[in-house]
Order: sequence, then structure tokens, then C-alpha cells
Amino acid sequence: MQITLPQADGTLMPYSLKARPIVPTGKPAPFNRTVFAAAHVVVNPLATVDPWDASPAIDWERTLAFREHLWSLGFKIAEAMDTAQRGMGVDWPVARELIQRSLRHAKTIPGADLACGVGTDQLLPGPDVTLAQVEAAYREQLEVVEAEGGRAILMASRALVRCARSADDYLALYGRLLKDASKPVVLHWLGEMFDPALRGYWGSTDLPTALDTVAQLVRDNASHVEGIKVSLLDAKWELDLRRRLPAGVKMYTGDDFNYAELMAGDEQGHSHGLLGIFDPIAPVAAVALGELAAGRTERFRELLDPTVTLSREIFRAPTRHYKAGVVFLAWLNGHQDHFSMAGGLQSARGAAHFAKLFELADGCGVLTDPELAVLRMERYLSVACGIQK
Repeated sequence: MQITLPQADGTLMPYSLKARPIVPTGKPAPFNRTVFAAAHVVVNPLATVDPWDASPAIDWERTLAFREHLWSLGFKIAEAMDTAQRGMGVDWPVARELIQRSLRHAKTIPGADLACGVGTDQLLPGPDVTLAQVEAAYREQLEVVEAEGGRAILMASRALVRCARSADDYLALYGRLLKDASKPVVLHWLGEMFDPALRGYWGSTDLPTALDTVAQLVRDNASHVEGIKVSLLDAKWELDLRRRLPAGVKMYTGDDFNYAELMAGDEQGHSHGLLGIFDPIAPVAAVALGELAAGRTERFRELLDPTVTLSREIFRAPTRHYKAGVVFLAWLNGHQDHFSMAGGLQSARGAAHFAKLFELADGCGVLTDPELAVLRMERYLSVACGIQK
């Protein structure tokens, strides 16, 4: 199979597909890492009239079906996170319904497991917002998750970074939340490359100083912390913190640039995974993680390393637009019938980027149905930039 793809310099080039999907044969082997896939949502483009200015209408059937797909491959799900466009097209009322529906749906599926994002996105950041209001917003969302029997991923707060005056404000507020949560939570350190509004989180723009604060928070509350996800796209910070975590507290890599090496680990330990990239590459990742569990680390790297090149393109700067690539690949692979997103964010990347994703996804076995992917890619290129077959 061959397709004509646009290039970054504006030219057109023919591309011959490898067309060698990598998918599990039979039921995937159990993983020896705890692995969450942060899942996207499928919108209903017919019911979403003004995507820039109103809450999206969600296609609940397709959204939940995609979660079944991830569960069937052995993944846990990180629900209502930034991959689901939380605070970037999906507001709290929609996220609340997503959390409730997903937790209830998981109870009907043997082995299904998930944790849900708890944040403060119902609270508009501003100069008059107080720490007490931030804490109340966190508690409101935590109550929604716990009312359904779920456990929380404590997300970074745009409102908190606006009103906190020191690291002590973070330590005190988080400490109270952790002690009052009914189950151990996963902390989430999302870097400013994912959300510029989070610059200076933990009370400092100096990363070593911020890291000290996080390490103290975990150390002081270890029995209330299941783990911490670090999304800074620089392995050295994750390795530093990983080696300082108390026994029993997991490091969840959120590093979409270096996850293969971080999960493979070294003589001092390894990271678990909580990643948006596992949404589009789930079948390949499931096969690779099965190899890792069987002790075949070299084969794990052979399978997963090529997906890192794809991930680096999906998450390239401006990194916050990575969701467009995630949803584009879900469409190419037949998990939804359209390429529309909450907030109209399918327009955040251009045709040359999507063409590069197509090529890289084919190269690492992510296109599960190459013929369908070619058909949809050709349709997209025809509409988006007038390239005719």
C-alpha cells in the first residue's frame, strides 16, 4: 500500500506502508508493572454546536467502549485526566459525569480498574481566590469519586498555583487532603510544558527546590500516597525523586519522551506507568509489557522503543496540543467515526504533523488496520489540504 503524504517543508512525498500491526495473540500476559492508560473522550460532533464556547456533548457509548478496549489489553485507566482534555475543552460538569459513568461501568466488567482525576477546575483561577476555596474545590471533587467507591489521582491545580505563597501552603493543603482521603491517592506533578498555567508549582520555578518539597510531602504522608506521577519530560528529575521515595510508594512515569527506559528500570529500581501515550499505542504496549513481565527486557525495548519516536512527535512543543494526535490515531484505528474533539482542538495541529504521525505509527505497528487507516488518512488529506488520491 502506498499513500502521498505532505511534508513539513510543504512538499508531497509517496510513502509505502510497512503494514505490520503488533497486537496481542490471545489474552495479554499479566504485567509486572502497574500501568495506567490516561484515556481520551469521544465527543458527539452532531450534538456539539459551538465547540469553542460550550461544553461538549460526549458520545458515551464510544467513550466507554474505548475504556473496555484498554481494560481488555490489561491496562488500568486514569480517568478524567488531561488526556481527556480536562480543563482544555472538558469542564467539571462533563468530567463529573465521565467519572461517575466510568466507575459504574467498571463494576460491570471483571478485572476493570481505574483511578479518577480530582482537581479544582470548577474554580476559576484569579487574584481573589483563596486557599480555603481551593481546598473546598478539591474536596468537592474528591467526594464525587469516593461516593462511587473510586480512588483519586490528585491533579495539579491552576487555582492553587495562583494563590499559594510558599511551599508550606502546598504541604499544608495537600497534607490535609491526603489524610482525609478514604484510600491512598496518586499525586500528579504536571509540568508547565503540558500546562503553562502550572509554572512554579510546589512553590518554586527551581525544579530541584520543587522536588525537595514533593519529596517531603510524600515522606510525611507515605501511608496515604499510593504513588506519584511525574510529567516533566526529563528523566533525571523522575530518577532523582524515584530514588527518594519511601518503600511502598510507586513512581508512575508520566514522561512521554522516556517511558521505555524508565519502566525497564535499572539496578536501583524501575518506574510504573501512568501515560497518555498508552491510549494510542495500547496493543503494542501490551505486547511489550508482556515481554517485560516474562523477563525479556531486550525484547520489551525492541517493541516499545520505536513507539517513543512516535510519542515524541505527538508530544512535541507546544506539548499541550498532544491530545490532537491521540484522538487522530484513535480515529485512524477505528475507535471512533470522526476526528472531532472537545473545544475544536483537532485544529491545534496541522496536516504535516498528522502525516508524520501516520508514518511513525505504521513504522512501529500501531496502525491495527492499515487499509482502514489509509482510507481515513486519504479522506482527511482531501478535506484538510486538498490532496487527492
